[in-house]
Amino acid sequence: QVQLVESGGGLVQAGGSLRLSCAASGSITSIGGMNWYRQAPGKQRELVARITSGGSTNYADSVKGRFTISRDNAKNTEYLQMNSLKPEDTAVYYCNADVWVGVQLKNFWGQGIQVTVSS
Repeated sequence: QVQLVESGGGLVQAGGSLRLSCAASGSITSIGGMNWYRQAPGKQRELVARITSGGSTNYADSVKGRFTISRDNAKNTEYLQMNSLKPEDTAVYYCNADVWVGVQLKNFWGQGIQVTVSS
């Protein structure tokens, strides 16, 4: 099958930056859309950013101008550059991707990675 593994999370002060990575591996034919979600304590999981296979991007209003999503198709990896971080960005961040496994399109999730922004 397919595994998505996030890295790059941690603790940062408000105003700081972090870069998340999500590497996909396994029985991958190709990858379609890739996304980042986050879930703060007591809140529902929300979409933060998405990028299509062609590189088009969309962002949640709360992160526009501060976060940048990108991907390296050769490495089957997506990234989330997070700048000007705020305490309200504290959450578990999950990568998500639509992956072609042979002729089947399947959706996969990473295990999540903690991002904590201190004030």
